Amino acid sequence: MTTPPFDPTRPTPAAPATAAPTRRVPHVTAPPPYPPVGADSAARTAPAGPPVPARPAAPAMPQQQARRAPVRDRYFDLLRAVALFRVVLYHLMGWAWLPVVFPSMGVMFALAGNLMARSLKRPAVQVVRSRMRRLLPPLWLLGVVGVTGMVLQGWGPNDDGHPGFWWLHLAFWILPLSDPPFAEGLPGIHGILGEDWASELAGPLWYIRAYLWYVLLSPVLLRALRALPWLTILAPLALSAAFQFGYLNLPGERFPSALTDFSTFGACWVLGMAHQEGVLKRLPRYVVPSMAPVIAAVGLWYAFREGFKTGYDLDSIPFAQAVWSFATVLLLLHVSPSWTEWPRRLRRWDRLITLLNSRAVTIYLWHNVCILVAATLWDQLWGFDVLYEHVPWLLESAWPVLVIAWLLIGSCIVWFGWMEDVAAKRKPQLWPDGGGKRPARKQPTGRARAAHRS
Repeated sequence: MTTPPFDPTRPTPAAPATAAPTRRVPHVTAPPPYPPVGADSAARTAPAGPPVPARPAAPAMPQQQARRAPVRDRYFDLLRAVALFRVVLYHLMGWAWLPVVFPSMGVMFALAGNLMARSLKRPAVQVVRSRMRRLLPPLWLLGVVGVTGMVLQGWGPNDDGHPGFWWLHLAFWILPLSDPPFAEGLPGIHGILGEDWASELAGPLWYIRAYLWYVLLSPVLLRALRALPWLTILAPLALSAAFQFGYLNLPGERFPSALTDFSTFGACWVLGMAHQEGVLKRLPRYVVPSMAPVIAAVGLWYAFREGFKTGYDLDSIPFAQAVWSFATVLLLLHVSPSWTEWPRRLRRWDRLITLLNSRAVTIYLWHNVCILVAATLWDQLWGFDVLYEHVPWLLESAWPVLVIAWLLIGSCIVWFGWMEDVAAKRKPQLWPDGGGKRPARKQPTGRARAAHRS
């Protein structure tokens, strides 16, 4: 005999008093033959009570409420903050070993590539437009201040003998597909701003140009990475080697310069994307710790071979820079602990690291000018005979200049950093260190309050 289909409208016949009641479970054709082990005998013989009404389903949350905000990786925030500090320290001190200890540019490009790959889960055109909107307004603000100052000091269309090209090249201050132009040999402002200040102001702009090209090419790079992972990762290194060993020579200056920077740090950018895509996690755990030191040794060997001892740094040897940065970034991404919260020892640095990450573009764009102003101000102390005669070692020290430079960088964060908020469509803030955003403390329950009072 077959069991009729379950009908919720049909009344269920009453069970005998001595029979164990059965729980009504949808789509079960027969009750279990035995009661639960250890059940109370009185409960087993009690008649079935009225059915318990089902709890209504929770209303569906709106899509905007259900979508969670992305969680920041504090390990990446720490790397970006250390990279920024190292850049400022290196541009003031000039120690050639600093890029070896921590290759900041490779790390910054890798972190940006990781973020770009995560964002490309959305439509590519939307992501590229968003990245350009965040990157370009801080550059435009720098251009308004810098180009205006250059023009006031005599820079103009007749400066290089090609008025038409001068106006045309100014467009690179709007969209830096190539290096924006600048005046050379400007006199500066006595006692405040040193000579040739425009060269210092334009120095960091290669990073903006390279970053823009990586952003524009990222949709293609991501597709290539998914199809041919390691060929895509190693292709920039091969291109850098072709430039270094003379297999690829291009005419002109602008295009070879851009392609050289792309080949030098392209592998780091793609490594960041590969980390986001899980490519590195598919490797056995022993591969990266075994191979990365060997790759780094090759890069360092080539650097010494090309004159690293005699005053050159890694920036002067692009292939060595590419190989060393690739190996270091590979190790840092392999270690990657993915902190959603700060470890106890780093919690005291939370606000400083948050500030550096919130104003990374502003700090990078303005730090060279701040160093120049700090050095110019500090040099004025040589005019005081008391200091010159008694503490010449203090006047020669670069550490006070570093302190002054960071004070000036802090002022630039206040004066110009708000543009990053405007570019990101956020409420502008003067000092976004996260100090005003504290999680609300949970109110203790009655039992917890009693325990606390006791």
